[in-house]
Amino acid sequence: MARLTARPARAAAPWRALVLAAAALYFLVPLAASVVFTVDVPGQGIDLGAYTRILDTEGFLPSLLLSLGLAAATIAVVLLLMVPAMVALRLSAPKLRPVVEVVCSLPLVVPPIAFVAGIGTVLKWGPEHLSRTPLFQTFVAVQNPDFPLVLVLANAVMALPFVYRALDAGLRAIDVRTLVEAARSCGASLPHALVRAVLPNLRGALLSASFLTFALVLGEFTTAQLLGFRPFAVWIVNISGSQAQMSVAVSVMSLLVTWLLLLLLAGLGGRRTPSSTTDRK
Repeated sequence: MARLTARPARAAAPWRALVLAAAALYFLVPLAASVVFTVDVPGQGIDLGAYTRILDTEGFLPSLLLSLGLAAATIAVVLLLMVPAMVALRLSAPKLRPVVEVVCSLPLVVPPIAFVAGIGTVLKWGPEHLSRTPLFQTFVAVQNPDFPLVLVLANAVMALPFVYRALDAGLRAIDVRTLVEAARSCGASLPHALVRAVLPNLRGALLSASFLTFALVLGEFTTAQLLGFRPFAVWIVNISGSQAQMSVAVSVMSLLVTWLLLLLLAGLGGRRTPSSTTDRK
């Protein structure tokens, strides 16, 4: 049996190397071309001015801070919404899982342009018909340009498919019912059991969901542009016409930061405490 299993592995090794090499070329060649475009100045040679001027460029810090704030708020909203719902689904209503899966997958089916058009219609309809009600202030508050809550809500909806998949994979890997029952038998309340027994075992899933949401919010352009706001992705596109090298340099830097966060996520998600490894042994 060992020989039979070893042969397919040896036969697949060259193909794996070929696929990895093709994937590396697919990602690294455009990245390298972008880096060359940002540092190569015709007639002057290598110039790193596109990178050194990033912090001094008008609108860079406000747009970046706005996107980071929107990402943090979106992560908090979507996790507070999905984690209790997914755990309750596992404990009390497993038959509703297909329904929840379909609902969370709808943002992948609905085109973003149609989604944004619907949001814009509601935002225009609300102030016109609810001007004499307390809800009028709500419509005004969610469109505050300093921190548009409507983008948080829209990004939370668009992040549902990715968060659902990440949390579902994490919950499938553990026995939620046994963990909760064991904690309850020790005298813990249900919320305390979820916080102390379930969430530590979902660390990798929570980090994956948070990272996917962060990447989505940082690169989201359609919703913010059509609603008239200017987060980081919209700022990059706006300066591309007048400062092409600068926009590409910012894109390269954001891509590298995203990769570093992904590596950090992989390291944190795969780390195990000494006590847990000792218990398994």
